[in-house]
Amino acid sequence: MKILLVDDDAFLRDMYATKFQEVGHTVEVASSGDEGLGKIEKDDFDVVLMDMVMPNMTGIDMIKKVQAGPKAKSTKCIVLSNQGEDRDKTMAKEAGAIGYIVKAESIPSEVVAKVQELVK
Repeated sequence: MKILLVDDDAFLRDMYATKFQEVGHTVEVASSGDEGLGKIEKDDFDVVLMDMVMPNMTGIDMIKKVQAGPKAKSTKCIVLSNQGEDRDKTMAKEAGAIGYIVKAESIPSEVVAKVQELVK
């Protein structure tokens, strides 16, 4: 699976990238929604994992832009955030996310397993 991981927290971004790479996935990273969208324009990804709170663009905004773009059918969006309110989860689903994972509720290996399950 080819994954784009979008998070403004460099430590978390690198940690999750490493965990996905350890089980054989190809991972690219971006530190903002704008950077992530630029990568999506240039390359194909099976999954885009994004945080909800990022500079200049929220995760919801990013999901909407991916879903409105030419790669909407081939790119699945999953939120990976510490924002765990039901309202956030509902907004993400309505925008087109196939899943919502709360970072604080899962260790990194569980995040990998959940993403793999959601994409099956």
